[in-house]
Amino acid sequence: MAVIHPFRGLRYNPAVVRDLSRVVTQPYDRIGPDEEREYLRRSPYSFVRLIGTKSPPPDEADYARRAQVLQAWIRDRILVQDEKPGVYFYRQSFTHSGQSLVRTGIIALLDLSQSGAKAHEHTLRGPKEDRLKLFRATEAHLEHIFLLYRDPARAATTAAERAVAGRLSDATAKDEFGNTHELWHIADPNTVQIVQDALLPLDLYIADGHHRFETAQAFMRECLAKGWKPASPQSFTALPVTLVNVEEPGCVIRPTPRVVRDLPAFSPQAFLAAARGEFAVAELGSLAEAREFLASAVGKEHAFVLYTEGRFWSLVLHDENRLRLIPGDHPLAWKKLDVAILHKALLEPILGIDDEALARQSHVDYAHTDEEAVALVDAGKGQAAFLLNPTRVEEVLAIADLGVSMPQKSTDFYPKLLSGLVAMTMDIEKP
Repeated sequence: MAVIHPFRGLRYNPAVVRDLSRVVTQPYDRIGPDEEREYLRRSPYSFVRLIGTKSPPPDEADYARRAQVLQAWIRDRILVQDEKPGVYFYRQSFTHSGQSLVRTGIIALLDLSQSGAKAHEHTLRGPKEDRLKLFRATEAHLEHIFLLYRDPARAATTAAERAVAGRLSDATAKDEFGNTHELWHIADPNTVQIVQDALLPLDLYIADGHHRFETAQAFMRECLAKGWKPASPQSFTALPVTLVNVEEPGCVIRPTPRVVRDLPAFSPQAFLAAARGEFAVAELGSLAEAREFLASAVGKEHAFVLYTEGRFWSLVLHDENRLRLIPGDHPLAWKKLDVAILHKALLEPILGIDDEALARQSHVDYAHTDEEAVALVDAGKGQAAFLLNPTRVEEVLAIADLGVSMPQKSTDFYPKLLSGLVAMTMDIEKP
């Protein structure tokens, strides 16, 4: 069940911030030191000053300083609250694999006290502790959780599209990858009610934001234990989410290549010889050929590409029935995931990279693109790269329905939701 509410979003004041592209950012967990420096260079009002980066601050007082910045920006009307509660229609226009695509979503408050969302990812303590400290300091939800749902009738999307038809967007920004992000505020009560009714009976699935979702639940429990009460639906009992219908076009997941490093006795020849027991192995001529090979295997075969010592090799699983022999109590649907096969049929049995080694981050790095993975190997920062096909959306939903977690870095939804388009401050009644 998805109980959602309209809210009065907190947004950059266009009278002060004339170019929204200079202040919005990628989500905090995609921001490293280089990205942070660039964001801060662009504007003194960069949203990174509020959300921070994927590295928790060394100084605990930093959370309080971010809260002070938030309050100062509200006081000085750098950030202003919409006058009327509403939902927001969010459209992302982007290019992927040479195709021009559009992904739309609806931003609303999800009532945490009455709603849940199915997860597909294991969470870590560190990021949750970091976000909890930020919630405590700011009493605000500064970023969105990316949720999926399935509705072939497109009821919520159709209502939102009709409400914004013919209107210029209320906010437009371009991210550093050239993607366009547009936002419309929808305050019409009839449209809001249609959206609420359409989403109410549906299951929700977390695409991105597992750590923040769990932290929001923990913060709600913490507030209730203190005797705090929500002064409105816009409080600690809810959080802003972007709801995307998987029946719409543009729901893209990118693969995450693995780069193997620091193995004491890695031999490409020995690896390929061992892999031939379960995989058909052949040499490929180039990265372009490797990509064509992977694309031709989508939905048909479990296929991978090894890059090492300047050469590409294809690996295709001989017999899917052999997946039942993968050790562990994972359901068969989990064992059929390409990323699971890569880890459990190649990296672990042949290279000795087991779950403990992955948790230590001792022998595997993750690249954003195939080119980046190949470049890391060519630069001597890795011994081999493994390229693979992306996890499919239907696999994400199926695994979440089973209540199990995918292997680490199984999904990379693209593009990310921009941070800084609309935020939410909490209305709290304290004794």
